[in-house]
Amino acid sequence: MESHYSIIPKVNYLEKKEGHFELDKILKIYLQPDLEEIRSIANLTKSYFKTFGVEKVSINVRQKGNEPKGIYLKIDPSIKDRESYELNIQSEKIVVRASAPNGLFYGIQSLRQLVHNSQISNCVIKDQPQFSYRGMHLDVSRHFFTVDEIKKYLDQLAFHKINTFHWHLTDDQGWRIEIKQYPKLTSIASKRKETLVGHYSNKPQQFDGKEYGGYYTQKEIKSIVKYAKERYINVIPEIEMPGHAQAVLAAYPELACTEGPFEVATKWGVFEEVLCPKEETFIFLENVLQEVFTLFPSKYVHIGGDECPKTRWVASEFCQDLIKKENLKDEHELQSYFIKRIEKFINAKGKIMIGWDEILEGGLAPNATVMSWRGTKGGIEAAKQGHSVIMTPTTHCYFDYYQSNPENEPLAIGGLTTLEKVYSFNPIPDELTEEESKLILGAQGNVWTEYISDYEKLEYMVFPRICALSEVVWTDPTYKNWTDFSKRLSDHFIQLDDMNINYAKHF
Repeated sequence: MESHYSIIPKVNYLEKKEGHFELDKILKIYLQPDLEEIRSIANLTKSYFKTFGVEKVSINVRQKGNEPKGIYLKIDPSIKDRESYELNIQSEKIVVRASAPNGLFYGIQSLRQLVHNSQISNCVIKDQPQFSYRGMHLDVSRHFFTVDEIKKYLDQLAFHKINTFHWHLTDDQGWRIEIKQYPKLTSIASKRKETLVGHYSNKPQQFDGKEYGGYYTQKEIKSIVKYAKERYINVIPEIEMPGHAQAVLAAYPELACTEGPFEVATKWGVFEEVLCPKEETFIFLENVLQEVFTLFPSKYVHIGGDECPKTRWVASEFCQDLIKKENLKDEHELQSYFIKRIEKFINAKGKIMIGWDEILEGGLAPNATVMSWRGTKGGIEAAKQGHSVIMTPTTHCYFDYYQSNPENEPLAIGGLTTLEKVYSFNPIPDELTEEESKLILGAQGNVWTEYISDYEKLEYMVFPRICALSEVVWTDPTYKNWTDFSKRLSDHFIQLDDMNINYAKHF
């Protein structure tokens, strides 16, 4: 039988050996006696191997001595990075080593990909990620996804060694997180009366006439965060401000600059209704964030900060007085005042704020991390100012864009981001010095869901582009090669089929 060594993202060192490890009907997993904290990894490993036709998988604690056939999970402090691992596959035993559980988990993901017809080809792998931030995003405001679907998404991220889930929970078209202090956010802001049908640019616009809604209870959010943690994924919540606020204003119109009434948006785009920077707005946002912090242990919280029209602020007597009072130059500086004030609160709670690159306008909040989406320019500017940056430009990282000729594709927002384009991305811009480059934490794929109304289509838009992105953020760029990736991807499709993933097939 031919040897099989296809892994995505590509490992950084692989030495092929003769022979293979044969999967028997009974498989034993061995842990060191003092390592109960890795039992959850052993349990996940057990569930993975059950899908390979192994009838019984047992987890055993092993004292020193002879080592019978099986998979050994070992903590080895000599391995430097927490996410690095070593994998040694021999005919009689498989040893996964890492200095922390994260690394062991990634070693198991590679091992899963090496199983081929109940055999695992012998080899030695030494592997570590290029970037500490390897992200995927999901917008649940435009279209809502169930708890089970979110968990399935997390499983798919983990399989590709993605370690961050950026959860876009609020926007004009719906508020999706239960906040106990403000019940109208779920009773009013989580529902819209109808939804746009077809593309936004179709004239006249048509609507389906059906109420649409959904939100996650705090209990459900805790269960998702726990599920993610078991897969070494950090969940970053996004609570959008000061723009993209129409759903909030439908529930709490007193936070606007104008009288209202407002309704939860039924179509896509950018709306002029924004939060007014008055005291009651800051009290509201701080109370909301306080509840968000109790649900998400992440050190990061995302506050949006993008696409905030200034029309209402220009016309507002209150805003104009505030600009004078605070010695601000204009409405851009007023937005900066708004963001800095929120950041002060976030930092006081021991958290770090992330915002889209518009938060650079009018002056950047002192400790903010910038997510650069309008190309790489914002990221370059932020790094040069000494700020941490996550790269997510529309040119390479927007998975709601078409992935091949739009005529043959399901409806999408526009744009074109092919698989090869994603693969060609280098998150570190040439314009940065070596020192500035260290501020690029990594990159992220973004999935906005205006035109993605169900999970099957979500998979279609994400796969196989996530495979290319996973290699961009994990693999040393000197080992990247499109031809080699294409060959491994063909093998990878067999595994995606086994996992019932609805991937796009133009590749």
